This record gives sequence, C-alpha cells and structure tokens, in this order.
Amino acid sequence: MKHSQYSVQQRARGCIEEESLINQKLPKELLLRIFSFLDIISLCRCAQVSKPWNLLALDGSNWQKIDLFNFQTDIEGAVVENIARRSGGFLKKLSLRGCQSVGDNALKTFAQQCHNIEELNLEECKQITDATCVSLSRNGRKLQRLELASCSNITDESLKALAEGCSNLVHLNISWCDNITEKGVSALSRGCNKLKSFVAKGRLFIDNDSVMHLAEYCPLLEVLNFNGAASITDDSIQKLAQNCPNIHYLCVSGCANLTDTSLMALAQHCHKLSTFEAAGCSQFTDGGFQALARNCHYLEKMDLEDCVLISDNTLTHLAAGCPRLEQLTLSHCELITDDGIRQLGMAPCSAEHLTILELDNCPLITDASLEHLVSCHNLQRIELYDCQLITRAGIRRLRNHLPNIRVHAYFAPMTPPPPVGGSRQRYCRCCVIL
Repeated sequence: MKHSQYSVQQRARGCIEEESLINQKLPKELLLRIFSFLDIISLCRCAQVSKPWNLLALDGSNWQKIDLFNFQTDIEGAVVENIARRSGGFLKKLSLRGCQSVGDNALKTFAQQCHNIEELNLEECKQITDATCVSLSRNGRKLQRLELASCSNITDESLKALAEGCSNLVHLNISWCDNITEKGVSALSRGCNKLKSFVAKGRLFIDNDSVMHLAEYCPLLEVLNFNGAASITDDSIQKLAQNCPNIHYLCVSGCANLTDTSLMALAQHCHKLSTFEAAGCSQFTDGGFQALARNCHYLEKMDLEDCVLISDNTLTHLAAGCPRLEQLTLSHCELITDDGIRQLGMAPCSAEHLTILELDNCPLITDASLEHLVSCHNLQRIELYDCQLITRAGIRRLRNHLPNIRVHAYFAPMTPPPPVGGSRQRYCRCCVIL
C-alpha cells in the first residue's frame, strides 16, 4: 500500500514538474496559441491543473467561439453572464441553442460585455423577449447572424429594434415566431438592407407585402425560406426574382397559390438557383419546370413532392438542362412513369452526381425504373414507400449493381383471396365489426 501511494505521489510530482517546465520554456503568447485550439471541456480541465494554467485557459482570447448546445440543460443565466465577463470583446460566436433557462437579464449583460459578437444562436430560448433584441440593438453593432427560431415571445418590436441598431445583419431566422407580422418584416427590410439570408419557416403571416418589402429593400438576398407561407402569390415571387438575382436557395413549400408564372420569373432572373423546394405547390406544371431547366443550370437539389400536375416531361427537361442535379424528390407525383425515370437515368447528372431519389407513392413506377437507374453509380439512397408495382426481386437486381445503396421500401401484407364460390364481401372485417 505504501509503495502504491509513493508511486502516485511520484507521478503527480512528475506532472507538476513537466507543467512547470513547459511554463518556463514557452512564452505566454505561444501557450495561449496552443490553448486556442482546445474546446470548452478541455479548457475547463486545463483550468484545474494549476494557477498559471487557470489564467491561460480562462484568458478571453481562448473564448472567441462558444457552443453550449451540449450543455443546454445545465446552462442558466449566471453561466452566460460569467462567460460574457470572461471573454468580453474577444467573443465573436455564441450558440445558446436549446438553453431554455436563459433569459433577458443574462443576455443584457452579454450584450453589454461582448460588443464584438458577430454570430448569435438563440434558437428555442423560450424565455427571451423583445428586451433581448433591444439590448443587442444598443450594443451589438457588429452582429451579422442571428437565430431566433422558436422564440415564441419575440414580436415586431424585436425586428424594429434590430433594424435600428444592427444594420450589418446578413442572416436572420425567425421560424415559428408566431407573434411577428408584416409590420416587423417591413421595418427589418428597411433597416437591414445587407440581408443575404432570411428564414421564416412555418410563418403563416408572411404575406405578399412581407415578401415585396424584402425584395424592394434587400437586393443582396441569396437564401430565402418561406415554407408554409400559404398566402403569398406570384406577384411577390415575380418582384423577388426581378430585384434579387443572386438567389441560390429558395423554399416555397406549402405556398399552394403559386403557379408557373413564378417559375417563369425565377427562370428569367435567378440563374444561380441551386436549391429549389416546392413541396405542395400543386399548380406547378411541366411548362414551368421546362423554363426553369432551360435557364437554371446550377440546380442541385429539388423537392417537388406533391407537385401533382408534373409528368415525365418535367424529368425530360431536368435531365437535359440540369447536369448538376444531386437530390430529387418526386414523392406523390402520380403521373411519373418508368419512361420519365428512363430519361433521368440516361442524363449526365445521373451518372456523375445523383445521390438521392425519392419516389414514394408514385403508383406507376415499376421494376423497369430500377433497371434504368443501374448506371447511377453515385446513387446512395432511393425511397420507394407505397410504390405498389415495385417488387423485392427488382430491388435485389438494383442492389446487385449498386451494392452500397440504401433502399427504403414497404411491402404491405398480401390481401387474402376471397372465399371460393362466395360473393365478395361489401365491407372488410374491420368495418363489419364496427
């Protein structure tokens, strides 16, 4: 036992001597540089080694980027305030995503101490209110990126405050902030005309006026997400396309009032478009996608789920005009047949780039479509749920050619045959019981 204790003491003494030697041999500037590569956990551990290392680990220059998402359940306001005082003007990027115990008081201290903050993530910080954005407006002049998704207490007053004090803002996410209206978006557009990215998923009150204000005052926009903004029409998308030609990501999923007129405008003005999400846009037709494919040759990702009017002609145009296509969703596009998949399979994009193809609920797709895809050597995943004409044998043949592909399919249990000699029952067994 004594020998064991002596060995432990020797090792401890050796570590202390090594640490002391490092401190003597290396200048503080170099030690700080080494510490700057450590994550939060490693810095906290180093801070417990000795007083010199405590000073080095807690030096503000090592706390320029902090992500507390993994500690969200333990983070309270006092922690944020301590971090703010420690890092001060060094802190440029902070993520408090999911830290629901953090409120306005802590963020007021943060804004006062960390005036050089450039990126701030407050997603799902349920306790913050407009007071936080007012504090940021007064102190965060260098703020460029702000995440406020699911901050349910945020209102138009927050956007007005940001417009007044955060003119360098280039990215804002207000998804699922249900108390924001067109008035807030209008004020933001006028004050933050450097905006390049605006995300407003699930915002039912994003209307034509909101989009038109963004189009008029924010010509640098590149990324826009209006998922669920059911009331917007072609007029707003036309103006957006005309005024913001640099758009490369656009989501209009759930915007069921849009027609081919919107696609024509995007085709005419937004040639840099690379991601286009239009799930549920049931009025889009082959004609609109023909125009898009002719002019938007950088398209890489397209979500056309529930675009129920498109047919094989759309796939013909995409195959010919979009050589970079990587991901394509055609779920519930019930007019797509094997011939459309054949056109896609022969396209240059398929052999080189196509990695994901979703064909759920395409009732006319058969095993022949899978045969047309065997030359898509980079295909990583295919979705075939409720494709009733696809068989297990067809999937096996596809896997013989593409052994690493992930195939997601469902085969319903076979319906038992009707009894011989008897008439077919009008109701199934479940309905009879009911």
